[in-house]
Amino acid sequence: MTDRPFDPARRRVLGYGLAGLGMIACGKLLSGCRVKSTFGDRKVISSDLVDSGVAGLLVPRGFSARVLATSGAPVPGAEGYTWHAAPDGGATFATEDGGWIYVSNSEINNGGGGVGALRFDAGGNVIAAYPILSNTSRNCAGGPTPWGTWLSCEEIDSGQVWECDPYGEQAARALPALGQFMHEAAAVDPRTLQIYMTEDRRDGRFYRFTPAAVNDGIPDLTDGVLEVAKVHGAVEGDVTWHRIEDVTGGSRPTRHQVDDSTAFSGGEGAWHADGMVYFTTKGDNRIWAYDIDNARMLLVYDDDMLSPAILTGVDNVTVSQQGTIYVAEDGGNMEIVAIDPEQRIFPVVRLMGQQESEITGPAFDPSGTRLYFSSQRGFSGESSGGITYEVSGPFV
Repeated sequence: MTDRPFDPARRRVLGYGLAGLGMIACGKLLSGCRVKSTFGDRKVISSDLVDSGVAGLLVPRGFSARVLATSGAPVPGAEGYTWHAAPDGGATFATEDGGWIYVSNSEINNGGGGVGALRFDAGGNVIAAYPILSNTSRNCAGGPTPWGTWLSCEEIDSGQVWECDPYGEQAARALPALGQFMHEAAAVDPRTLQIYMTEDRRDGRFYRFTPAAVNDGIPDLTDGVLEVAKVHGAVEGDVTWHRIEDVTGGSRPTRHQVDDSTAFSGGEGAWHADGMVYFTTKGDNRIWAYDIDNARMLLVYDDDMLSPAILTGVDNVTVSQQGTIYVAEDGGNMEIVAIDPEQRIFPVVRLMGQQESEITGPAFDPSGTRLYFSSQRGFSGESSGGITYEVSGPFV
């Protein structure tokens, strides 16, 4: 990484993975599946997951898989870079040469965290691996930006959001205007360029940052307004936003500065898709959707909706172009579970023998046919045991 001043405009040629997802027919993934039960308009689907040929990894029939990197070991196909410990949140970015980059956080304490990157050529071969952020702490989730950068979030009391260059050519920069609190994830509205953020506390909040200025489609993230959400309803309801006066949290923690703001129990992953910000809360095992245009909070999934619950330990989340929500489990059956636009719920990945780990960083390549994710602590249950995978097939 160079010490060149950070210039987001230099990365505008990258497009994050959501924009390029392929249009795959739903029936391909669900063939061989069967309806087990229903609740409301939702159907729980049991997909036939089979051995992928990769140790401890089950995938849908006809899909393939490979290990891309393991913590503490050199990345195959990329000389000179050892893959980081505790891989967490991630995203992909299309490159000018027809390839793409997958970035992955490292959730290590006390300045041992950061972000690593894998670069692929147009054929899907790993051709480089390198760090894009170092010496930060507990880089948990984050989010891609429409202008081609990665927002990496520190999950510590005074945590910041760091803007990173997926190419690793420009030094990452801290964004204190986005608040200093236990950041988890960030999702950007490509129309307004506002940033929505979750907070991983039992009484965490849901935040919005509005940049003070936008120049040629790129926002100034050094200045703006940080707000917190108030939901007018017992669960779902209209949302109003209230300004946070002290973004440093020095005088009073951000989540406590607006007395009637709404608490969310353990905010986790977040993703923007089609005017909605989807995010998860682990404390109550729910998936939410904030409808931006109508300023309304909606409940997408609650594990009380069915018994037994097919999706528990909700964590990182991504959304395909077809509108299917993919949620990684921290616990549960160690699965990535999909909820498609027809309200069908089904697992697409399961890890075996890794119950002391969690699934992190789900993200698609630009074609939508490759899903990247990690087992944060692998088979050993230690941060040094992380494994990063690729699963290929006709995802919906």
